[in-house]
Amino acid sequence: MNPKLIVDLKKLAHNGQFLADLCAKHNISVAAVTKVFCADGRMVEALAALPISFMADSRIENIASYPAGISQKTMLLRLPQPSLAHEVVASCDISLNSEMITLQKLARAAKAKGKTHGIILMVDLGDLREGIFHDAADKIYEAVEFVLSQESLTLEGFGTNLTCYGAVLPTVNNLTMLSDLCYDISSKYDIEIPIISGGNSSSLYLLEKGEMPPAINNLRLGEAIACGKETAFGQPFVGLETDVIVLEAEIIEIADKPSHPQGEININAFGEKMTFEDKGIRKRAILAVGRQDVDCGGLTPLTKGVEIVGASSDHLIVDITDASPLAIGDCLQFSLSYGAILAGFTSKYVTKTYKG
Repeated sequence: MNPKLIVDLKKLAHNGQFLADLCAKHNISVAAVTKVFCADGRMVEALAALPISFMADSRIENIASYPAGISQKTMLLRLPQPSLAHEVVASCDISLNSEMITLQKLARAAKAKGKTHGIILMVDLGDLREGIFHDAADKIYEAVEFVLSQESLTLEGFGTNLTCYGAVLPTVNNLTMLSDLCYDISSKYDIEIPIISGGNSSSLYLLEKGEMPPAINNLRLGEAIACGKETAFGQPFVGLETDVIVLEAEIIEIADKPSHPQGEININAFGEKMTFEDKGIRKRAILAVGRQDVDCGGLTPLTKGVEIVGASSDHLIVDITDASPLAIGDCLQFSLSYGAILAGFTSKYVTKTYKG
């Protein structure tokens, strides 16, 4: 049996509905981010049945694979590659942008296809990932004026991304900077700005505290839906299910072995310098899952008494000395971090199953 991810579709739908309802109370729309589960069709359908405004992903291929009949607008999260402008326009209703060259190519591609493509201009509020830096007013105005001048483009709004690279928290201050910028642009050009997207699952704690600036009217939520966590502090978010997805893998060896390797130690197969604690002889199990399948550092055993010792490409080694008796062929289950879910869905060696 291959290792498998078990998806609870009812819990997924619960998280999506809970977040949609919470955000609606604050006049905030939700873009459900599908990239962590590679736009798995069953999961996309479960979320698309909810009152969610947008389906969003960072990969054009994922958006293009969405099941037919999805009513939500589609949003490309990663800045478009200029070389793929025609593919972006063909598959995505809206894309997040910061570069004039790309905007020009999108305008030409949309015109050639007889389409109108929506643009969200990204503003870097200090996290130093994508976006026009917040104090580069001339560049922001240049981008706005270009989009407004193109019949094949529409200015859907502005957005920002926080915590993903620089770990900068969304705060009242920096999101108010975004709100004030949008107000100035709306006044300067006498336009409505439909979307002011205040980040991702890391912004949820501001909703919980009642501190979200009122102008923010969209959030792009992925980890909160799939993992039940906010990402500012990495904590479970009250009201969400944290076990939407679990990993199951089969035991292929059990043996009593020393806890410290014997012989001269240097680096492992991944170039890592290893250290070990000598706990004497321990009962160890090997499972048929490894680093080629998931991010093993993002696994947490769900069986009491099981402790992860380490992993190679193909094997996960666990200490089962303090667990209830286990046998060859038994399966153990693990909760997964965001990174482990992402790797598991990306791997062709991991089976995806569903319940609920």
